[in-house]
This record gives sequence, C-alpha cells and structure tokens, in this order.
Amino acid sequence: MIEILTDEELIKMQKAGRLVALVLKELAKAAKPGVSTLELDLLSQKIIREAGGTAPCIGYGEPPFPAAICTSVNEVVVHGIPSDSEILKEGDIVTCDVVAELDGFMGDAARTFEIGKVSEEKHLLIARTKECFFKGLEKAVEGNRIGDISYTVQQHAESFGYGVVRELTGHGIGREMHQDPEVPNYGKPGRGARIKKGMAFCIEPMITMGNRNVTLGYDGWRVETLDGSPAAHYENTVIITDQGPVMTTFEEDI
Repeated sequence: MIEILTDEELIKMQKAGRLVALVLKELAKAAKPGVSTLELDLLSQKIIREAGGTAPCIGYGEPPFPAAICTSVNEVVVHGIPSDSEILKEGDIVTCDVVAELDGFMGDAARTFEIGKVSEEKHLLIARTKECFFKGLEKAVEGNRIGDISYTVQQHAESFGYGVVRELTGHGIGREMHQDPEVPNYGKPGRGARIKKGMAFCIEPMITMGNRNVTLGYDGWRVETLDGSPAAHYENTVIITDQGPVMTTFEEDI
C-alpha cells in the first residue's frame, strides 16, 4: 500500500532529510585516506544522536545490521558493513548510505565519495550515476508513472555502457524505511504506480562500471559486482508536491 502524506507530515520528512544531509556533508569531509569505515559510522551515530534522531539501520533485517550507515567500497554496490579493519586508501571510492529517523519520519540518501585522487573512469562513473538520478527526477511528477523514472535512469546509464543493478531498487519511505512503491532503475515507461501528490520515495541509481550482475557477500549483507568492477550509488528522498518533486536532502554535491 502506498502511503499519501499530509502537508504536515511532509514537513517532518524534510526535517529528517536535512539531518541526513548534515551527516553526509560531514562524511564528505571525513572520508580520506587512512580513515576506517567504522570511524565514518561512529561519526554518523554521533551527529544523529546529538540532533535527537535515531539510526534505524542498527539492528535492521536478518542477520541484524550492526551499524548506523552502509559503507560500500569500490566493487561493493550497497550494504557494506563499517569495520575498523577496512581502511580507505588513495584511489578508492566509498558509498555512504545514511538513514535517520526524526520525530517519527525517515530521511534516506546516499553519495559515493572519492578518496584522494581517483581514476578518470571512477570519477566519470560517479558523475554519471548522479546524472542518472537527476534524469529520473525530471520524470517524478504527478500523473507520470514509476516506470517513467525507471526507464529514464536505465537509458542514461546504458548509453555509457554501464551496468544497471536490477536486484535492488529505490523504495517508498515515510514512517518506515522501506515502503511501497518499489522504484527500479530499469523498466518500461508507462508502467508501475501512478505518481501522486503526497507520495515520498527514494530514487537511487546503483550503477556498475562493468556488467550488471551482482552477488551477495560472505556477511549476508554486502552486495558486490560479480566481475569485480567498481560501482556508484546516488540517492535522495523525494516528495511529490503541486510544484513538482522536492528533495529532502540537498541538490548538489557537497
């Protein structure tokens, strides 16, 4: 069932989104060579806690996720678990996926950060994954369907020869982290749920430099590219208004 939020509830969504934005901005500063992914998680927990929020990823799912954020390095597409033994190094890329709950509502966004100087290929992958998001956002208007977003993301990514992950999708969001509707990054226009005012969902292209095939890692959470190629991820929570889609985080890279 797709939840339609009131104007007051959408304001709360925006507040949760601003907290996520604050976390991501601080992570962008902290993600440097020599820093562990656990340090990034502890920083995120501190910011969320001091703002009066909670981190709903902690204890989520089965096996229970042990951290506040996902930190996915290089070939890990999503759901990497922060660790004190995983040290970022020059040339890596790391996706930080942050969810925060504030006053009963959720914010969710992800960015892939460059660690030091990265290859031109990795730099372009990150930039074009962001482009995929904004191409999809243009279709997130009342009267369109979710498939219009999905198709647009897929076409843009595949125009560069990239792989579009199919096993994981964007999703509705509100009082819960994952709600209806699913928002795939591939599909056909004119299909899927009709987009209506008051809907809130996450558009989140997950794009690989190689082919689209992925595998579940040893820990039951991390999803990796099967061919070992790097992957990037760009996500924002979007709410649908009379004036078009509004992001609850921030529009430009930090």
